[in-house]
Amino acid sequence: MASSIEVNKKKVCDFLAEGKEHKFIVPEYQRPYEWTEEQVDTLFDDLWEFSASEKDDSEDYFLGCIVFFENDGEYEIIDGQQRLTSLFLFLRAIYVSLENGQETPESKNFMSKIEKSIWPEDEMTGEVVKNQTLLESRVVDSQYGDVLTEILTSGAAKDDNEDHYSVNFRRFQKRFQQASAENSLSIYRFLLDITKHVIIFPIQADTQETALRIFSTLNDRGLPLSDADIFKAKIYGFLDTDKDKEDFIKDWKALDERATEAEESIQKLFQYYMFYLRALDGDTATTTPGIRRYYAEDKFKRLKNPGLMDDLNALMDVWEVVNARMESADLAWTSNSGIRKQLNLLNMYPNEFWKYPVGVFYLTHKDNDDFEEKFLRFLSKFAAEMIAKFLKSPTVSAVKPGVMKLNTAILESDTPSFEFGTVDWQGLRDQIKLPNKRSFRMLLALHAYTQQDDLLPAKWEIEHIFPKKWQASHFPTYDDSIVNEKIEHIGNKVPFEKKLNIVASNGYFGKKQKEYAQSTIAVTETLASKDPSTWELADIDERDVRVTDTILETLKKWCSEYDASDNSASPQISEEDVELVRALKEKYGESILGI
Repeated sequence: MASSIEVNKKKVCDFLAEGKEHKFIVPEYQRPYEWTEEQVDTLFDDLWEFSASEKDDSEDYFLGCIVFFENDGEYEIIDGQQRLTSLFLFLRAIYVSLENGQETPESKNFMSKIEKSIWPEDEMTGEVVKNQTLLESRVVDSQYGDVLTEILTSGAAKDDNEDHYSVNFRRFQKRFQQASAENSLSIYRFLLDITKHVIIFPIQADTQETALRIFSTLNDRGLPLSDADIFKAKIYGFLDTDKDKEDFIKDWKALDERATEAEESIQKLFQYYMFYLRALDGDTATTTPGIRRYYAEDKFKRLKNPGLMDDLNALMDVWEVVNARMESADLAWTSNSGIRKQLNLLNMYPNEFWKYPVGVFYLTHKDNDDFEEKFLRFLSKFAAEMIAKFLKSPTVSAVKPGVMKLNTAILESDTPSFEFGTVDWQGLRDQIKLPNKRSFRMLLALHAYTQQDDLLPAKWEIEHIFPKKWQASHFPTYDDSIVNEKIEHIGNKVPFEKKLNIVASNGYFGKKQKEYAQSTIAVTETLASKDPSTWELADIDERDVRVTDTILETLKKWCSEYDASDNSASPQISEEDVELVRALKEKYGESILGI
């Protein structure tokens, strides 16, 4: 069914008066009221300047859009709650000044107009009911919803209150009183323009989904509401006691702080968690639903899970290691160098689909006695399969089916079966030697990790050993195209700390060796001792073979070790592979075969 909207141009007081039939609600998932005194001054100055300007009676002041939808007889505000709340405070401040001033026909007229915009009327007598309001804030993590109601009903804000409602209400009062004292002859013209020429464009949507979509499209003033804001409000609404609600808000804030510190977001945690829930439902479809639509199914039933917050916090355990490189004394696996390297390697994967099986595996098996060992083995196998698949077919669609099937297989076993297709190991040689650009970082990191246990620096760049900017005189007998291609081979590249790479710049090998010597990355530091201090095309060719062999055999080793650990699978290693491994060991040593 197609969505629909209704848009009308309305005077601000006429629109606010609709609150008598449909109370304006700032819903739970909105952010707290945060207008500053500077924004109050800007609004007041803009309106005063508009009123004082020369204009004809057809000119209006456009205050913006209000996006809302009707929910159980109330108008739920999706966009414009900050502006709408400020208007209520502004009109209430004006009313107080008029009420305390000299009574005139003009003051009585404007007080009557404002009354209809702030308070409901008694259905029998038509009298204004000033102990109720047409606006209510239900924001979950705001402590000041009652303050707003108190100001609108009493017309006063306590002097020692420093919340935004109180501060802005007092500011509106001060600005209006100053204008009245300095420009008494203009004040009623100002009020007339506010009630007659200040215009709002209300956009009424048929559903919350439509309203949120409009909001995301129109919003250019800051971050739009996230799906996590909606979920927070729904979870809060499902709780029964004030104690439960208070505990939930504390837990949510703590999780939000963890996510922020780890450069993650609760929004993303819900996305990762969605794939875990889909696996529990046996859903292996490659079509990925929007997370708001997914969680909204069956009246947000999935958000009623009492273990939801525990699961989201558990997922944060992983992303603190991945994003922030944190270690936890309570979680031994977070100090395991192999696991940390595999997660760091996967984090360089060119799309996000690697994240979902990792989250599913952790939530499913984290409490097992042998979890650390099984997690490392799984990550190694998973990295090998994903890298091999991407090298052959560098698209998201290539890994989707295997990932979705893996998610469900993980629920059944801590050594799940992988259905990514047979890997042509020998056929990967050319893809490793000159891979697509999006594969370089993870391949260089993989190779570097065969030489060290420490994580690579957080900020590193791809260093061209032979510089990209070279002089034709260096290779007078070679065609430029041949040299340019060789320069892009994996044998000519290493990971390099960003600061050192800047210093090294585009110098030739001999000049850059002193910077290589300062590197904490083993494969790069080794280049400093190369003698002679030259780097030619033959060096690239030789290193191409060495790096490609190391990467290829490491990937094969991870797979064979995993298959050997799974009783349901027998490793199939050809005599050719065995001979190649033996030759590599003799030439480069045991260290090349493991992370």
